[in-house]
Amino acid sequence: MTFTWTTPPWLRNEDCTHMATTLTDAGNGRIMVHSESVRGDDANEALADLLMGPCGMGGTVLRAHVIGIVIRRGIDLKWMFRPPVHAAAASPGQWKITVDADPDAELTTFTASDIRSFAARLHVAYGAA
Repeated sequence: MTFTWTTPPWLRNEDCTHMATTLTDAGNGRIMVHSESVRGDDANEALADLLMGPCGMGGTVLRAHVIGIVIRRGIDLKWMFRPPVHAAAASPGQWKITVDADPDAELTTFTASDIRSFAARLHVAYGAA
C-alpha cells in the first residue's frame, strides 16, 4: 500500500486533531480503556500516528489482547477521561464495540485485525518506529 501523505503524521510538528481510544481485554470480563490525543488529517492518519508514535509498534496497541481502537475527530477532555466506548464479547475472540456519542461526532472504529494489518503495512513502508 502506498500512503498519500507528504510527511507522516508521527513526524509532524502540529497540534493533535483526534482522540484515540484503545480497548484491551483485561481478562475475567474486564475491558481496559485508554485514550490519548493523536495527529492526522483523517482517522487513518490518526491511527498511523498512534501506531508509529512514541508508544507505537512495540506498545500495547499490537499485543494479543487488543480489542479495537476508536478514533474521534476533535479533542475533548471529557472524552479523554471518560470515553463513552464499550465492548462486549460477541463470540469467542470476537467483540462488539459500541459508542454512546453525539450522532454528529465523526467516529471510526478499527478492529484488532484492522489494526494489525495497517501496522504491518506501515512497518513495510517505514520500518519499525
